[in-house]
Amino acid sequence: MLNEQITMGRLTATPELKRTASGIPVTSFTIASDEDRKREDGTVPTDFVDCVAWRGTAEFICKYMTKGRLIVVKGRPKARKYKDKNDVTHKVVELVVQDVYFCDSKRSDDASTQQQAAPSAAEDFAELTDDDSELPF
Repeated sequence: MLNEQITMGRLTATPELKRTASGIPVTSFTIASDEDRKREDGTVPTDFVDCVAWRGTAEFICKYMTKGRLIVVKGRPKARKYKDKNDVTHKVVELVVQDVYFCDSKRSDDASTQQQAAPSAAEDFAELTDDDSELPF
């Protein structure tokens, strides 16, 4: 059966890598995702999606993602129950992340470094002649 969710949003906190008792990497994080509509008062409703990632995906997220970054996660929503210290049962739904994608560029404090690193368009430009014999199609 098909049970897949794709969500785009901003990380509400920098993810922290943890390990299970058997050493498997895991991280839990939340994504704030604005809706495409505005309320009558002009505010935008926001959904908060709880996510969990395992193994290499967890390590990747913790290495490259920080609070406020815009990301897309794809995975399978899973419901689970747990009992708290007062023996009260709670049900939570989390997105078990299978894939994650960057949606913005990493911010840098040094704007001059970014300008120096950008290649000049004129250096990479080569004019084509009218000779069609060299075209690959």
